[in-house]
Amino acid sequence: NASGYVTARRRATVSSKVTGKVIEVNVEEGMAVREGQVLARLDDSTLQAALRLYRAQLEAAKRQIPESEVRLEQARSMLRRQEQLRKEGLNTPNDIDNARAEVDSLIARIASAQEQVNVAESQIAMQQTAIDDTVIRAPFSGVAISKDAQAGEMVSPVSAGGGFTRTGISTIVDMRSLEIEVDVNESYINRVRSGQPVSAVLDAYPDFQIPAHVITLVPTADRQKATVLVRIGFKQLDPRILPDMGVKVTFLREAEA
Repeated sequence: NASGYVTARRRATVSSKVTGKVIEVNVEEGMAVREGQVLARLDDSTLQAALRLYRAQLEAAKRQIPESEVRLEQARSMLRRQEQLRKEGLNTPNDIDNARAEVDSLIARIASAQEQVNVAESQIAMQQTAIDDTVIRAPFSGVAISKDAQAGEMVSPVSAGGGFTRTGISTIVDMRSLEIEVDVNESYINRVRSGQPVSAVLDAYPDFQIPAHVITLVPTADRQKATVLVRIGFKQLDPRILPDMGVKVTFLREAEA
């Protein structure tokens, strides 16, 4: 026999990637959530204003290119005329050099404008990513067991501002990942093996016998308690089984299973 607790292998306190003010929370304790569901939103007004600025800069950079291309075509025509006049001896080499310099200058100006377009597009993509980060989504399907932030509070991925800044929005547990963790005295661990049948009884429901089995023995011992941690899986989940419940288990022989 051994005592332990129900634990969840998939459990996460969901937070944001950025520090911001919470404007919307869409989760409550006990609510079932699905992967990708929006749990909360942060204030993105400043980010949206910056995005509009970058888009305006992109449009301005794009408009410079057609104008420069028209002037480039005109400069190339002028260069061809100067070259023809030079063949006829009606101008000087300096005239051709000036025309060629104008062509090269406009080509460089177009290339610079194109780089400005690329930079503006990169800024827009980066800003859009920052805006997406203000939307907090569920990383997996499960049940919310806590609501840690309210609208109007500040939230941050790291602890900051003392008790006035939250570090999480909600804690989600994947109920399909529930299992039992028990500490078995190392004197008896030789009697436990992977796959061994187990009978589990929750402290809250002493008459509820739950069939289970040993998943694995964690390959290390606790020096202080002289125990080895054993993971036990349920053969069938039940709504009465909740995370952090106390449980007593009995390791069975094959004949008793």
